[in-house]
Amino acid sequence: MASKEPEHEHREDQEAPAAEDEDTGAQVAPIVKLEEVAVSTGEENEDPILDLKSKLYRFDKEGNQWKERGAGTVKLLKHKETGKVRLVMRQSKTLKICANHLVLPTMTVQEHAGNDKSCLWHASDYADGELKDELFCIRFASVESKYILLSITLLLLYMKLNQCYFNSLFKLRSGPAH
Repeated sequence: MASKEPEHEHREDQEAPAAEDEDTGAQVAPIVKLEEVAVSTGEENEDPILDLKSKLYRFDKEGNQWKERGAGTVKLLKHKETGKVRLVMRQSKTLKICANHLVLPTMTVQEHAGNDKSCLWHASDYADGELKDELFCIRFASVESKYILLSITLLLLYMKLNQCYFNSLFKLRSGPAH
């Protein structure tokens, strides 16, 4: 009995696909030429005081539940000219604004009773393009980050209250303006 060995045909047009690292030498000209555009974040005239990764929630009164606003970076920014401080938070990938409001002396930031990594506060927020009173909850990766936010916020409020007190004292001592 004659044994037949399988015939192996080798075709050059059936080569293995090129590896991703391999340069094929092909050059493709762009169809549309894009020009560089200057992007303004609105944060150019502000100095960052705080910059922490966190997750933000807002309380939905209608549904009586917390709803996630976004995960990203929360910043406290101090305006270079006016000295006003605002809280801004942007989502990580899209950079969409989740929170945008001033830090006012009337604000109270408190610990969340149910979570040791979270804080609660009320603010008139402008993230959606209209001023809305919101109840916020922010959750950090660590307890330390929460205490950093609480400490800085309390320090800012203390400084603001002292400035208001000093200004009112100065007005009282200088007498009425003529």
